[in-house]
Amino acid sequence: MDYSIIMLVVMLLIFYFLLIRPENKRKKQAEQMRNSIKKGDKIITIGGVVGRVVQVNADSIIIETSEDRVRVEFKKWAIQSVGDVDAVPVRSTKKEEKAETAAADDEGASFAEAEAAAEKKEDAAE
Repeated sequence: MDYSIIMLVVMLLIFYFLLIRPENKRKKQAEQMRNSIKKGDKIITIGGVVGRVVQVNADSIIIETSEDRVRVEFKKWAIQSVGDVDAVPVRSTKKEEKAETAAADDEGASFAEAEAAAEKKEDAAE
């Protein structure tokens, strides 16, 4: 009986240190990053909008998204990253991946067709 209680406690401790504690650290870092935003910072929102901060309020920010001075207000919780905008990886969509795959297949097919035509020419020349 005592052995099963000890194992249960050990499993709960492992669960805490591997899952709960790291998640709390990430939340604290994200909150600290969002609270340290100041005017002029470049940011990326969770929706992928890139811009420069022009005003910081208590729970929201206003960013300028382009050279046309378009200003948009976001809640602070919607900010993904602050700083170097080029360092954030851009994910490609499934449509882009399919287009790239299709283009690669077309190139491969045209190369195979060109090789077959070259072999036919060689056979005809012999």
